[in-house]
Amino acid sequence: MKALGARLRGLRAEAGLTGAALAERAGVGQPTVSKVENGRMVPSADVLDRLSNALGLDGATAREVRDLLVAVMASPEIAKTSGEAPDRATLDEAVRSARLVRSFQCVILPAMLQSAEYARHVFDSAPHTTPEVVGRAVAARIERQSLLYEPGRESVFVLTEGVLRTWPGNHALMLAQLDRLLAVESLSTVRLGVIPWHKPVPVMPRHGFTLCDSRAVVVETFRSEQVLDDSAEVAAYEETFSRFEEAAVFGPEVRELLLRVMAEFRDLETSTTR
Repeated sequence: MKALGARLRGLRAEAGLTGAALAERAGVGQPTVSKVENGRMVPSADVLDRLSNALGLDGATAREVRDLLVAVMASPEIAKTSGEAPDRATLDEAVRSARLVRSFQCVILPAMLQSAEYARHVFDSAPHTTPEVVGRAVAARIERQSLLYEPGRESVFVLTEGVLRTWPGNHALMLAQLDRLLAVESLSTVRLGVIPWHKPVPVMPRHGFTLCDSRAVVVETFRSEQVLDDSAEVAAYEETFSRFEEAAVFGPEVRELLLRVMAEFRDLETSTTR
C-alpha cells in the first residue's frame, strides 16, 4: 500500500498537480487522493483507473500501478478482510463521484436515508462485528448522507411499502426514522417514491441496488456490497429501475403514505404498552 501510494504521489508531482487538482480531474474526493498516497486506503480498480487517466499515464506506467494494486489485494492482510474495507471504499467512491444516484430497495432503507440508530441495527446484524467497527461504520454512513444536500446532485429513491414495515429495534426508532424520511422527501435534491402494497411490482425484486450515474451499479448482498461497471449490466439495472419508478407514488401521495404508516406504529406502540 505504501509503495503504491508513493508511486502515485511521485507521478502526481511529475505531472505538476496538487492533490486537490488531481482529485478534481479524476472525479474523486481530495481526502481519497491523500489517503491513497499515504498508504492508508486501498483504492478500487475504478478509482485507480480514474487517477491514472487524470495523470495521463502511458500504457506501461498504468500497468505498473495496476500491478501494485493487484499485489496489495493479494496480500494476506487485505485478503482476510476481503468484503469489508475494500468494498466500503469502492462503494463510497462510486456514490461520492456520482451526480445522479438512483436507489431501489425492497427490504431495508437505502443507506443514504438511514438514521444513525437504524444504521446501527443494520451493522449489528452483520457477522463477526464489534462495537468499535459498528461505531465507525455508522459514523461513515451518516457523514456520507451530507451528499443529499449538495446543489448539483440528484438522488432518487424507490422503495416497496414492505421496507417501511420491516423494522428493527422498537416503535420509537421507526417513528424517528419515518419522520426523517418526511424531512428528506421535502429536499429539492431528492425524489422519494414508494410502491404501495396494493399495486403489483413490475419485476419481482431479488435484491436492492444503487445506480451511480450511468457508470456503475452497487449490488447489495447479505454479506457485502459490490460495484459493477459492465455497461450492459448497468443498462439492464437502469431499465429495471425505470420500471420500479413508474410503479411508485411520489409527492403528496408518498407523504400521505408515510404519515399513515407512522400512525400505525403509534397505535402499535400504544397497544403493546397497555
